[in-house]
Amino acid sequence: MGRLLAKELGYEYYDREILRMASDVSGINEELFSQVDENRRMPLFRIAREVYTGEVIPPDSDDFISNENLFRYQAKIIRELAASHNCVIVGRCANFILRGRENVINVFVSAPVVDCVRRVMEIDGLTLEEAEKKIKKIDKRRADYFKYFTGRQWHDAALYDLCLNTGHMSDQRCVDVVRAYMDARFEE
Repeated sequence: MGRLLAKELGYEYYDREILRMASDVSGINEELFSQVDENRRMPLFRIAREVYTGEVIPPDSDDFISNENLFRYQAKIIRELAASHNCVIVGRCANFILRGRENVINVFVSAPVVDCVRRVMEIDGLTLEEAEKKIKKIDKRRADYFKYFTGRQWHDAALYDLCLNTGHMSDQRCVDVVRAYMDARFEE
């Protein structure tokens, strides 16, 4: 849905490209960013120690390749992208990093598990059990990642301007709803 929205709006689309960009800026191997990305298990009870303020840890520090600094580099890229041009950014706590900005719309997309399972089975060619396990694992890791870096719950509707259930609408219809929301919110 994010790609479709970006295409229709004529915006740039960013997802995993942010990892490469953060690697390029920092000089840190992209694989390290991938390891700390939403696919890596985060400690359960860690609360974000601090809110990202725009600073990164310098290369001469022992914490230069810490999870926190890798996140900071991604956050730096996300802020720079949002400040420089219109774009759609998927994941990576972008809603938290960009919170409070007047020109940002944060959208949470979800679907009933049965719809997610069906879709994963079709796309990945998995059995019912494999698809259920994959979805549960991905959602757990995303929630842990968000909690680790923000101290908040990933699925908390208060963190988003708009929450969409794709189980009841096609991707195109969801894009239409987001565009209608954008028109209403930014109407002059």
